[in-house]
Amino acid sequence: MWYRIIPFYKNNSIFKAMKTRFTIYMAILGLVCIGCVSQKKTIKSQSKFQEEQNNFFKDASTSPLKSKDLKAFNGLDFFPIDSSFVVNAKLERTPNTPYFEMKTTTNRVAKERVFGILSFTINGQLLKLNVYQSEPEIDSDADSDYLFLPFLDATNGETSYGGGRYIDLTIPTTDELIIDFNKAYNPYCAYNEKYSCPIVPRENYLALEIRAGVKRFKAH
Repeated sequence: MWYRIIPFYKNNSIFKAMKTRFTIYMAILGLVCIGCVSQKKTIKSQSKFQEEQNNFFKDASTSPLKSKDLKAFNGLDFFPIDSSFVVNAKLERTPNTPYFEMKTTTNRVAKERVFGILSFTINGQLLKLNVYQSEPEIDSDADSDYLFLPFLDATNGETSYGGGRYIDLTIPTTDELIIDFNKAYNPYCAYNEKYSCPIVPRENYLALEIRAGVKRFKAH
């Protein structure tokens, strides 16, 4: 006698229940995976400098951000990378200049001296900035090749931090060096008033907009 064989998967109530549970399980698993991805999302950056800045700021062990700002941190705001703000500068060294007390945002003072004068051109305009060298600590030559370039410009208080910005440089072997304003960053006190930051001298004001580097922190 011939029997019509009815497929198990089409007519078995147990299988249907198992299929329903499997569908629910896969939906839950998908939501968990989405949550894992969102927790590990990376902050988009346009350059190595921007990536390093964002990584530094999102790390609770190094970040100058207040705890409430750190929780909501999604990356710093940067001006678009602009090659016109990468300039070749001529360094006029000023040997044996005395160290002076550079004021800061607190009662602390920073001992600095004018290492030299940087001359460069942006948009056909000849500009000059003093570059500074910190007084070395006693019995220490740490950071002896480090130069400090603070500056003010016409974007301050609008699209950039009102107190100006900084650029890190290294003493060159010649009398020329490259200034990349796309690497201009804010002092820590732009994010947290507990920090003591050198105040940019007025003679380092540039009478044009330097639309490069880190923008003003919107939370402040």
